[in-house]
Amino acid sequence: MPALSLVALVSLVSTVFARQLDAHPPQQQHRHWAPICSGNPSNRIRGCDRYGCGAFGADRHGGKGKHVGVDVICRDGATVYAPFSGQLSGPIRFFHNGNAIDDGVQIRGSGKCSRCSLISLPLPSPPGYCVKLVCIHPIRYHGQIRRGQQLGRMLPMQKVFPGIISHIHVENCDHSDPTPLLTPDVPPLPQQDSRWATVCAGNPTNEIRGCDKYGCGYYGAPRRNGKGKHKAVDVICADGATVYAPFSGQLSGPVKIFHNGNAIDDGVQIRGSGFCVKLLCIHPVRYNGAISKGQVLGKMLPMQRVFPGITSHIHIENCDHSDPTSNLERGKGQ
Repeated sequence: MPALSLVALVSLVSTVFARQLDAHPPQQQHRHWAPICSGNPSNRIRGCDRYGCGAFGADRHGGKGKHVGVDVICRDGATVYAPFSGQLSGPIRFFHNGNAIDDGVQIRGSGKCSRCSLISLPLPSPPGYCVKLVCIHPIRYHGQIRRGQQLGRMLPMQKVFPGIISHIHVENCDHSDPTPLLTPDVPPLPQQDSRWATVCAGNPTNEIRGCDKYGCGYYGAPRRNGKGKHKAVDVICADGATVYAPFSGQLSGPVKIFHNGNAIDDGVQIRGSGFCVKLLCIHPVRYNGAISKGQVLGKMLPMQRVFPGITSHIHIENCDHSDPTSNLERGKGQ
């Protein structure tokens, strides 16, 4: 091929790829990161356990500030994959004490066009993501890795924290929230799916508390001593269970129902498109900010300490005191 024609071809292909990169830069070609851990295809985030909560911004024990990462559930020994393509660097030490899970690696998105190497075109492009994945042992600490390629394996977290929900600590290098990249967006139009999600782990159908020695949990149930009617619904939830957002919206709080500082006097409000609800007797991961439908909201508080023998439950109250039962029942079978 004549040299002039080759130059013209390279120029043409370079222009085409450059336009493609302008329209779809590498960090936008996949709106969400790939599954990080085998057995967790949706990158489910750790809820709350006796060691704390896995959501971004969750309080750390002992007043150690807020959680600046997200804990993606991963069983000990599971295969770990790269969430996006980029350059490895490490090792990353999180605990700095050489324990069984003190290992990890950083991935910085290169922003390079993988097809450009076919014609040796070092096209400029925007930088990609940068993330640290901790509590894993990578197959190597340096070199290139592709999105979805095996990155390493999950370390034995149960040896260090018995009973914790084993997880990979995923932390953006700039300490921003990686949650939207790990989990798909909720459909923005509520009419497409107006059913509320499951509120409590272990109660997939949002089953409502029946009657016990303290009273009944359905909407309109009479309250003792002539205190009127129940203007809420009690969704069964075991003490300590993970609580999820029933719909997408904006958080505000805290919300107190007893105003006496007992062990369950905590809660939060969610105001979304068409809905506004207060969830009480739970401890949220945070009181402000946006939350997505089905995202971890917090954990159930120890109701048995305050009302021994009651059917433990989340008190769910519409802001306008209307009946939320029909919205909760739509979660059945989901």
